[in-house]
Amino acid sequence: MLIIDTIVSLAELKHMAEAGFGNIVKAVVDVEREIMAVDGELHSDEEALLLEGGSRQEFLWGINIYPDLDGPDRIEFDSMINIRPSKGNRSRGVDDPAVREKILQVVGKRVRS
Repeated sequence: MLIIDTIVSLAELKHMAEAGFGNIVKAVVDVEREIMAVDGELHSDEEALLLEGGSRQEFLWGINIYPDLDGPDRIEFDSMINIRPSKGNRSRGVDDPAVREKILQVVGKRVRS
């Protein structure tokens, strides 16, 4: 697992995908600190790594990155860590459009071709 606080290339993500799940890389995005943890077996492992590093759980969202896909198909908002009924998120997705947009901004800032 890695914390990405600079830049990760699509080529690096493709390598991670091939070595792990085949076509996806799990990631947890901290929308407050604008960093991500990638390449864990479970989103909860990445979440724990970020929490140990000072992130706050309310700002952590699990996604899947498909490095071989383009545009909106590259990011999938689906993780068990996203289920937070007390915060109004009752699904594995990210129900708030503003939070989804912030996640996309962070990924766009951290992932480059």
